[in-house]
Amino acid sequence: MKIALAQINTTIGDFEGNLKRVLEALKRSSARGADLVVFPELTLTGYPPKDLLDRPDFVEANLRALRDLTRRVSSPACLVGFVDRRNSAQGKPLANAAALISKKKVLGIKHKMLLPTYDVFDEGRYFEPGIESPVFFFSGEALGVSICEDIWNDSTFWGRTAYPIDPVLQQARAGAKLLVNISASPYSRGKETVRRALLQRQALRYRVPLVYVNLVGGNDDLVFDGQSLVLNEAGKVLRQLKAFEEDLQVVDLDGLRPIRLPKLSEESLVLDALVLGLRDYMRKCGFSKAVVGLSGGIDSALTAWVAVRALGAKNVLGVSLPSEFSSPGSLADAKSLAAALKIEYRVYPIAPLYDQYRKTLGYEGKGKVDVALQNIQARIRGNVLMAISNREGYLLLSTGNKSELSVGYCTLYGDMAGGFALLSDVPKMLVYRLSRLANRIFPAIPRATFTKPPSAELAPDQKDQDDLPPYEVLDAILEGYIERRLSPEQIVAEGFSKKVVSDVLRRLDANEYKRQQAAPGIRVTSKAFGYGWRMPITNRYRVKL
Repeated sequence: MKIALAQINTTIGDFEGNLKRVLEALKRSSARGADLVVFPELTLTGYPPKDLLDRPDFVEANLRALRDLTRRVSSPACLVGFVDRRNSAQGKPLANAAALISKKKVLGIKHKMLLPTYDVFDEGRYFEPGIESPVFFFSGEALGVSICEDIWNDSTFWGRTAYPIDPVLQQARAGAKLLVNISASPYSRGKETVRRALLQRQALRYRVPLVYVNLVGGNDDLVFDGQSLVLNEAGKVLRQLKAFEEDLQVVDLDGLRPIRLPKLSEESLVLDALVLGLRDYMRKCGFSKAVVGLSGGIDSALTAWVAVRALGAKNVLGVSLPSEFSSPGSLADAKSLAAALKIEYRVYPIAPLYDQYRKTLGYEGKGKVDVALQNIQARIRGNVLMAISNREGYLLLSTGNKSELSVGYCTLYGDMAGGFALLSDVPKMLVYRLSRLANRIFPAIPRATFTKPPSAELAPDQKDQDDLPPYEVLDAILEGYIERRLSPEQIVAEGFSKKVVSDVLRRLDANEYKRQQAAPGIRVTSKAFGYGWRMPITNRYRVKL
């Protein structure tokens, strides 16, 4: 049996567009002799549809798309994800489902049994778990069809189980000779390695081949990386589809040999995730142009570089907003970057506006630049950039990184202003690594941008490290606490100062109100500030060391 893996980029709620992608993949697969075409999880609705599932009209539109698809599918057959209505007076009325369609008929439907409710997942809010894990017989094969999380509950891999049942084990015991998993598994650093190892364990455990089809594309803060897989019964990789691109491959399991996978660096995968995430966010939300405030620093430089890669130079505007505290070097770096990227570049000095604010607020002379005055400068810049956005139709990309957002080293309605926060889940030291890689791909970021001390340049001779620990220290503490879930005591035991750890975590807790007002960004770590980070603003819990 020839199987096509259709790794497509769906848009939430675009039933016409999603159906068109499915039909195009079926046509291409048919021309290549495929017997069965496998699509990602919730193919017709897009993933994750969230509270759109509470709208009966949305669910019905998805079912109409399924009926329309069924009328058009003769050969090859297809396995497609959709939202099913349950015929039961108990439990939730919907199920996350997969339909096997052939010769204009639905041969079978599988309901997802394991519904994740951790981090960015909230499927238990909408769906009722399936109670059966059937084996479908098609073209002489017994297919064990599972949906994403169904295949992740392997006790031999994790050493424990998160759910009381194992759908894949049930299918193996029922005689499945081929495992097929349709998925919407979002990207985060290192996820592809864990995922591949898990799937290899499943194939080896049951001694059956495995076909895994993952979604690709960006939807809000999530980016799906694709990298769909075909494994043999020994768990060896026979095919891997492209990362962060739509792809279609037709395979005959009997004629494949194991392949050696290319080694992709963490930085290259993260950079690709940012490019695809930004491109899809803008495309799917109806934007075509982006504006970036260029400070001459590393964050704005990387943001502009990614924007050009995602949108093309003609669709990116760089704006410099110098004040009396802006160094000549930073201004030169911003101009040099814009020239190298071949983007339009404008300069709007903010000194006259800043002086008017000082006068209005009763600041006399040129005394100390307190926090209020620093924030005023940031907010003037935010206002100017938003005015350009409103007047000319650019989406403003804010440039703050995760390290700053974690500890509140950012200004509400100032440098946090914008429609999309590209680097909000990228720690500062990773920003530097990504920027070095970016320059190897296309040199544009000035050398001085890498070597000068980071500074907001809102006061005389200001440096970030006047107020923060060195970024390599700050990032390590934050990663330990946020991603690795270490206790404060465990972080200190790794060699960090008790005083510094306490101060960093105090700032983290105290700035939740800022993070919840931040623009959406792209999730690239295992715990981003977004849908998967649900902390109360009003709370009195503080870490004590």
